[in-house]
Amino acid sequence: MGRDVIIACDFASKEDTLRFLSQFTEEKPFVKIGMELFYAEGPAIVRELKARGHKIFLDLKLHDIPNTVKKAMAVLSGLDVDICNLHASGTITMMEAALEGLTRPDGTRPLLIAVTQLTSTDQTRMENDLMIHAPIDEVVLHYAKNAKTAGLDGVVCSPLEASASSPTACRRGLTA
Repeated sequence: MGRDVIIACDFASKEDTLRFLSQFTEEKPFVKIGMELFYAEGPAIVRELKARGHKIFLDLKLHDIPNTVKKAMAVLSGLDVDICNLHASGTITMMEAALEGLTRPDGTRPLLIAVTQLTSTDQTRMENDLMIHAPIDEVVLHYAKNAKTAGLDGVVCSPLEASASSPTACRRGLTA
């Protein structure tokens, strides 16, 4: 994958997405399918864009009990996406279960990255809403280390936190 640019297809429908992507005549861009488009169009949009030659980052940010995430990742693995993600706050056990579910019988799997902290979460919200009192940069780094311990391929973090992490901890160009 190297230094791919991933284009967000944050559209409400298949029609809007295909209209936008029709502008790319030379090369098929690597695209991100987020919750809005996936929930509106379902797995069919992933299959269609893969059939049209696009690499896909499926940005659903799973976060649930380990067994549920494992089963959901097994379903997503069958869609042949290139990257999936989940929330690092879901614990090492959840991330390990996700990897297990994502791994196909032949041992292959999409890349799995963890969102450390959403960019909409600041120190005040973290303390008041989540009752996490450590500094946000320490929390992000701790989550990144947990993702590495769990065997994930990288993390999604704000550019503000990327400099505090090792080069392998944050995938450049991706933000939460």
